Amino acid sequence: MERIDKIVFGDNQFFGINHMSQEKAQQLAEKFYDIRNIYKVYDIAFNNGINAVMLNSNNRAKEICNYFRDHKSQYAHISWYPSVPYPHKYANLVAEKGIFSAINEVLFSNNSAMGVLGMVAKGGMAVLGKDAIKLMQMLVDAEFRIYKGLNVKALFLQNIITDLLLGYEMKDIFYEYCEFVRKKYKIIPGLITQNLPFLKARLKEWGISEVIICSSINKIGYLMSPDVEAYVECIRNNDVEKYQIMAMSTLASGAVPAKEAYEFINDLPIQSVVFGASQEKNIRETVHLIQLQ
Repeated sequence: MERIDKIVFGDNQFFGINHMSQEKAQQLAEKFYDIRNIYKVYDIAFNNGINAVMLNSNNRAKEICNYFRDHKSQYAHISWYPSVPYPHKYANLVAEKGIFSAINEVLFSNNSAMGVLGMVAKGGMAVLGKDAIKLMQMLVDAEFRIYKGLNVKALFLQNIITDLLLGYEMKDIFYEYCEFVRKKYKIIPGLITQNLPFLKARLKEWGISEVIICSSINKIGYLMSPDVEAYVECIRNNDVEKYQIMAMSTLASGAVPAKEAYEFINDLPIQSVVFGASQEKNIRETVHLIQLQ
């Protein structure tokens, strides 16, 4: 399995997401309403040695990807780690139009006639036949269109989907998702979870490997189930040839000071850290503090 980037720049700060402070979230949303401010922060991150980006497939991702495609020669060295789907988009569509109309819009909007015919030939009637695997593949294809033409290294399944599938022990969906991403897009499948020990145990039991697992990892157990001790044991006993570990929420949304947070992270055999920041001082400090084994 190809080694992933040690530091990946996240995007929560660009979209008004702060789990600890609604006021801070609102300030960020206002600051980055002008998308040019997002591009400025990306340039700051790249100038401080970061060469990888995680981008959720939210309602501004397409515009961001268009910008980087339009300036591809300038950013050819940047690796992309998309995460799909954007749950709020689907929730809003289903609430507004119903499940079948929502699926139809996601799969078939913004497609050429040939593209639609290709999807139908592949299994468009899956919507009617309730073939979950074909439907999953079509939805991944629909989401991945946003990132076409970029240097994509891995594709992550968002934790709200990963953990739902995990709860129902849907082995076949996990297996087919990983195989589909590997074979069609020639990239590494990734899974985001809030229960790293349980997910990794199930993947091992099911014979699914060569996967990136991204999970909240911090010293106070924020968004970590069942607890810090289980995570530490899981990570220390990990076979990196089968599962690469990416840490997110390392500062626990600001509850842990950066120096203290990365002393904890650096002591574990973790392969990558994804973090978001909007100030150059914080970006530079974090890059300096991350010293993975």
